Amino acid sequence: MKIHEFRAKQLFERYSIPVPAGGVASTAAQAVEIAKGLGGDKWVVKAQIHAGGRHAGHFSEQAHNGGGVRFAASVDEVDRRAAEMLGQVLVTEQTGPSGEEVGQVYVEQACEVEHNLYLAVLVDRKLSRVTLMASAQGGEHIESIASRSPESVSKIVIDPLLGWQSEAMQKLVSALGFNGKILDDIVRIGASMYDMFIELDASLIEINPLAITPQGELLALDATVTFDDNALYRHADIRSLRDQGELQWGELDATLHGLNYVKLNGNIGCMANGAGLAMATVDVIKVSGGEPANFLDVPPSVEVERIKYAFELLLSDPHMKAVLVNIFGGGIMRCDTVADAMILAHQQAPITAPVIVRFAGVNAQFATDRVKGAGLPVTFAENLADAAQRVVEAAREVSPAVRRNWWARVTGRVDRDGDEGERKDS
Repeated sequence: MKIHEFRAKQLFERYSIPVPAGGVASTAAQAVEIAKGLGGDKWVVKAQIHAGGRHAGHFSEQAHNGGGVRFAASVDEVDRRAAEMLGQVLVTEQTGPSGEEVGQVYVEQACEVEHNLYLAVLVDRKLSRVTLMASAQGGEHIESIASRSPESVSKIVIDPLLGWQSEAMQKLVSALGFNGKILDDIVRIGASMYDMFIELDASLIEINPLAITPQGELLALDATVTFDDNALYRHADIRSLRDQGELQWGELDATLHGLNYVKLNGNIGCMANGAGLAMATVDVIKVSGGEPANFLDVPPSVEVERIKYAFELLLSDPHMKAVLVNIFGGGIMRCDTVADAMILAHQQAPITAPVIVRFAGVNAQFATDRVKGAGLPVTFAENLADAAQRVVEAAREVSPAVRRNWWARVTGRVDRDGDEGERKDS
């Protein structure tokens, strides 16, 4: 789960990580009031989206662009900057060409910067260890700097049995060329980041840049924090920080129903049980020439209603042209549970899109017979490769205009275009 910069800085303050004073606004008038309350004569207005590269980004509908991070030397300029950003689509290297709409801006006091650092705590997947990364060359282009000069980024791999070791951090900071009070402050901030990472079950905490002012003070000018979704049940306060407006189609509903769902850009709906099988399903569809519309891992469950909902979610996707159900029965999950869910969904709103099914494992044949006996208009595949080929061929032949609007029919809710009944051709 990602959170906005202003949320991350609120958490930083809880852990005594220094940040500039600021406030979040959803209107230009609010931005002006925040600037007045902060005082001073220079401010920074920042678009709040879940992507980096804002400073070098551009707004898709503006002839003149200054990126998603703009300085203002008067409250009138704060008003203009905020008005230029709010409600606009900001495109950066990390958003892709579709960009993200700016619903809020963060207004904070501007400060003079003598030097920029980079600090991050994350999980090194190769080592399976929490790792602190640091560079004396922080700023907008840290990724390209690290790529060109990997030696410019130093690491501390933290032993989970020993925990945080200040001595190792002191050596790292000293090797970067800092000493005295600045060294002590960087070590303290690194320790606070590690404590925050562990206590809140984060997956990434990044400060880029960590600025050193001419007065020798350190300030986290930007903040990126993401959390481990699998640990959110332990942190109700962190769950409340989720920005539901940033979720793509279907992701919020899936999260509320305990499904592991990620929206993708294709037109083939995918459902599998287990993250590994779900990733393999997505990969095989790609290899077969298709484009997956989603990643959907149905957790091991005997709850027919939850699986029924997952199936309905796929069929309600406005971009979906065909669906692949790939289930391996074993342990808790049985193929006939999925079959029952599909039958119930069909009874509530008949299937009109092509559905390819591959059952294997526990009760695979029993589940196949149940689905066939219920008269569902689905096609069974012999194996995963066969299933992928069939669903790719089906997606090429189907026009989106003939699909039923499952979301309105099944839930009674209005779709995002405001129309019930047939969805508009996507």
